[in-house]
Amino acid sequence: MRDIAAESEDIAVVGICGDKPERQKRFDEKNKLGYTLLSDTDHEVAEAYGVWREKKMYGKSYMGVVRSAFIVGTDGRVEHAFYKVSPKDTPKKLAAALSAE
Repeated sequence: MRDIAAESEDIAVVGICGDKPERQKRFDEKNKLGYTLLSDTDHEVAEAYGVWREKKMYGKSYMGVVRSAFIVGTDGRVEHAFYKVSPKDTPKKLAAALSAE
């Protein structure tokens, strides 16, 4: 994600997760993300974007975030939504969507 943002001044990358800010800071320092991380501990943003969903693992159900990525236009509208993404493939998918515009 960092590399995609570096390719254009018109792109801002923001990561949002349910971790507390202190944990996010350690993660950012360890991985040298270089973009803003926002904390969503109450899942308000995740719910608004429809990614706070029931998940299942080993036969047990629980609520959690479905890893997703969104391209949001300058007008605030979601232009592209990618659900159940992997960290490996997400930058490629986002770059392709951005270059198609």
